[in-house]
Amino acid sequence: MLQTYHYKEYPHRPSSDQQESGITRHPVIVVGGGPVGLTAAIDLRLKGIPAVVLTQNKTVSIGSRAVCYSKRALEVWDRLGCAEEMIAKGVVWKTGRLFNGEQEVFNFDLLPEEGHKCPAFINLQQYHLEDILIARAETLGVDIRWQETVTDIEQNGDFIRLAIDTPSGAYALDADWLIAADGSKSVLRDCLGLEFTGKVFKDRFLITDVVMKNDFPPERWFWFDPPFNPGRSTLLHKQADDLWRIDFQLGWDADPEEEMKPERVIPRLKAMLGDMVEFELEWVSVYTYQCLRLDHFRHGRVLFAGDSAHQVSPFGARGANSGVQDTDNLIWKLKMVIGGEAPETLLDTYDRERVEAADINLMNSTRSTDFIVPKGAISRAFRDAVLDLARDYSFARPLINSGRLSLPATYTDPTLLTSDEDAFDGGPVPGAPCPDAPLNEGWLLENLGGRFVLLCFGETPDTSDLACDRLTVGEEAELAVRRYDGKSGTVYLVRPDQHVAGRWRNFDRDAIQTALNKASGKGKAP
Repeated sequence: MLQTYHYKEYPHRPSSDQQESGITRHPVIVVGGGPVGLTAAIDLRLKGIPAVVLTQNKTVSIGSRAVCYSKRALEVWDRLGCAEEMIAKGVVWKTGRLFNGEQEVFNFDLLPEEGHKCPAFINLQQYHLEDILIARAETLGVDIRWQETVTDIEQNGDFIRLAIDTPSGAYALDADWLIAADGSKSVLRDCLGLEFTGKVFKDRFLITDVVMKNDFPPERWFWFDPPFNPGRSTLLHKQADDLWRIDFQLGWDADPEEEMKPERVIPRLKAMLGDMVEFELEWVSVYTYQCLRLDHFRHGRVLFAGDSAHQVSPFGARGANSGVQDTDNLIWKLKMVIGGEAPETLLDTYDRERVEAADINLMNSTRSTDFIVPKGAISRAFRDAVLDLARDYSFARPLINSGRLSLPATYTDPTLLTSDEDAFDGGPVPGAPCPDAPLNEGWLLENLGGRFVLLCFGETPDTSDLACDRLTVGEEAELAVRRYDGKSGTVYLVRPDQHVAGRWRNFDRDAIQTALNKASGKGKAP
């Protein structure tokens, strides 16, 4: 197979902790050096918390793996200083096309309205994404320790002890808090004796990364029952550097080892692309649909995030994107707890809110599976009828599910949220993520995130006695006013993760202070 990407090997270097006679204690240790663990570490450093990352790997991920990164994940990375390079390197897209056989059924636009800093999606190989995150982490002083494997953990009241194996010998570390971002085969999950619950679906899919020159547009193309893979489905995405991701549904009876052999893969690709198209294989893998999660993401001082906490099928781009949103929810809460600004119970809301988000992703992923892989004759007849109707009738199109694409969760747990008492005709409700919009200079989301912010439409009284920043938006920012139903006097309290904590039609100091205390995990003001 062709290798177009040069994998840099990161050597193991014994840390000063390993050479100490005693056991060093750190505020936070992150286990896992993939997109989720690196994102968490960068956010910690930007909030002034030293970050140690332990990864058993010696390179970035092998193969493109996670491919599609959503607008919400890009907005998080933009706040962390990474998104610009990702967008420049990746393939920007927003259009999807769906085919039944050779005929296009319909197409869709994921971001039909202008006025957003980040695109709907980019496609970018995971190894490129990790390169960008590693460079950013190293610039900020994150301590990434390569080729270090956690073999055991022990919770000891107010700290955790980790046993670590390295090429230069074993040692131990203590941590006040541990972020488990060590992926689907999480060692930390095993150390704590935790198990996933959910479903593993009986079907197999072949992933192929193909290097080729082609005039296909940068769009998501999905086929039901194409002539080159009859009775099954196929997905096509363009990535950076003329690399194309193609997924073939194989069926449950397919032999994974046989299907990954070039003599099996190449004929499949030629049947799809034609004999005249020149291509080379870069990476091949076989996977099954899985919709699984831990019952809880917080276990004492261990906080699970990303694939170590939940797993979904790759259709819909819900894996890495939801993991990034895990860290976005977690790190500001952890920072407040470490700084004594909030009780430890604030971290229980990480568990509740992100379990809620995981359940939404699992539900959508399961529904995708049921549509792509019908369970019986009745389900297949329904699907085929929907596909036939959708060509001519728009009412049938929402029923098609080829992988509903990732959207950020709107939280509903009332613990941190203040419900509306005033009437709104639109705008993000409490718990919803804030939409972006252009301002006179820059973008709205550039001024939100990382801290509590009072978003004020029009002038309001002095807010210097409130423990939050302030952003005033004038009526000239028409799109922002419209997206927030921001009539003059309207006020939004925005959390550090850019989700709405509460909103009011008029400034009410006592109500805002109460909502701020509640959103900080401290309950109502006395």
